[in-house]
Amino acid sequence: MDELPHSEENLAEEFRQLGRNLVEALRSAWDRPERQKLRDELEAGLAEAAATLKSEAENFKHSPTGQQLRSELDDLRQRINSGEAEQVARQEILNALRLVNAELEKAAGRWKAPAEAGKPEPPSGADQA
Repeated sequence: MDELPHSEENLAEEFRQLGRNLVEALRSAWDRPERQKLRDELEAGLAEAAATLKSEAENFKHSPTGQQLRSELDDLRQRINSGEAEQVARQEILNALRLVNAELEKAAGRWKAPAEAGKPEPPSGADQA
């Protein structure tokens, strides 16, 4: 009774054999000359692409367009470091806020006028916010 029935023993052996066969099939596919050739072609292609990109980047760096871009980036970096860009941005934000506030004051005045149509005018010397 300690022994497995013959059909269960065969089933277990077939699963072991399946595992060995899968490993062997994967190993054979991995070791095939075609896969190695494809790997070598991919490696060579990627190396060539990298060399081409490096060469083109170097050419662009020395071209008039590349020099102009570098000059503009240096100028931008200098303006940022000097605070000039911050001052320009601050002034633009301030101008935008002033414009928005002026428009809101106009709108509030238009909305307020009908509601206060029956109220007396404030004295002319009173501070208005």
